[in-house]
Amino acid sequence: MPKRILQGTVVSDKNEKTIVVKVERRFTHPLFKKTVRRTKNYKAHDELNNHKVGDHVSIQECAPISKDKRWTVIAAQG
Repeated sequence: MPKRILQGTVVSDKNEKTIVVKVERRFTHPLFKKTVRRTKNYKAHDELNNHKVGDHVSIQECAPISKDKRWTVIAAQG
């Protein structure tokens, strides 16, 4: 089964080897037929502490690294 890949923006880099990435998803509301935006924060493993707040990154699913860290950074975008 392929691992999920999400794109988002770094909102925090205060932790050691961890960044918090805000991922936004858009979908059409089933009743009102309006586009709705939902955001969720994911903690991702950043081995070299390369990424800073405001960077656009791609994160990929991985085996659990800590209590709530199940994603790892694979690339920075633009």
